[in-house]
Amino acid sequence: MQMRLLAAGKRMPAWVDAGVADYAGRLRGDFRLELVEIELGRRAPGDVRRAIEAEGERMLAAAGARTALVALQVAGRALSTEQLARWLEERSRLGEPLAFCIGGPDGLAPAVDQKACLRWSLSPLTLPHGLARVVVAEALYRAVSVIKGLPYHRP
Repeated sequence: MQMRLLAAGKRMPAWVDAGVADYAGRLRGDFRLELVEIELGRRAPGDVRRAIEAEGERMLAAAGARTALVALQVAGRALSTEQLARWLEERSRLGEPLAFCIGGPDGLAPAVDQKACLRWSLSPLTLPHGLARVVVAEALYRAVSVIKGLPYHRP
């Protein structure tokens, strides 16, 4: 299963890039993860709506038409590692790629949110975008380790 992490913003601290690369590198074979950075929209004073819409258009284009979207939202559904593993396993049977979408500083575009097959909450906290990237990559690796029976996850 091809999984992409579509994240708005391009300039992240080195620790973010290293963290995502580490977990993505551990995912080989049936489950693979690729980070795709989406350029932020230009923010005009008093009008962030256009910037969010532009980010959404770029995100949808990067995902492609046959990709199932997962919207990362504070108000989304909280999943345990085991629940995420079961969900990923079920989705893998459908044979379509997945794109996990993290919005920009003003949130995720409504167009992306509306097309999502899952609205996933990492936490009721608002996380910095870089940290959210690392948490998603680690959570996906941990869920795949459950699917494959690897010793990484200990309930």
